[in-house]
Amino acid sequence: MRFSAGRRRPTAEISLTPLIDVVFILLIFFMLASSFLDWRAIGLKTAKLGNMAGAASEGSVLVKLRADGDYLVSGERMSRAGFADRLQALAGRAPKPRIVVEAETGVPVQALVRTVDMAAEQGLTDVTLASRSEP
Repeated sequence: MRFSAGRRRPTAEISLTPLIDVVFILLIFFMLASSFLDWRAIGLKTAKLGNMAGAASEGSVLVKLRADGDYLVSGERMSRAGFADRLQALAGRAPKPRIVVEAETGVPVQALVRTVDMAAEQGLTDVTLASRSEP
């Protein structure tokens, strides 16, 4: 039994260049095909409560979110169900009022989003997020 030392089988070589080209083309395709816009964003206007005085605040309804989960609507305290009823009544007005929302310290952001959603469900889309200026 003789083995020939001089004859070797050729080894198969795999080139990575075509693979890298395909991955690069797929990367470019998905970058161009994807959208980086956040479609779930809520459009809000912001204002300081001191700037809301005068003619700009006429016809506005101030809604204050309390840390305990209740609402103060134009100074009247009410629960979430009462607030939904008040929004329905406000939506029935001929000129739809502006809703100015102010949140107390400690109110979760989700409560603010829920409030804006409740107003939008009733067709009240002119919502302004207000903050108090620190002394």
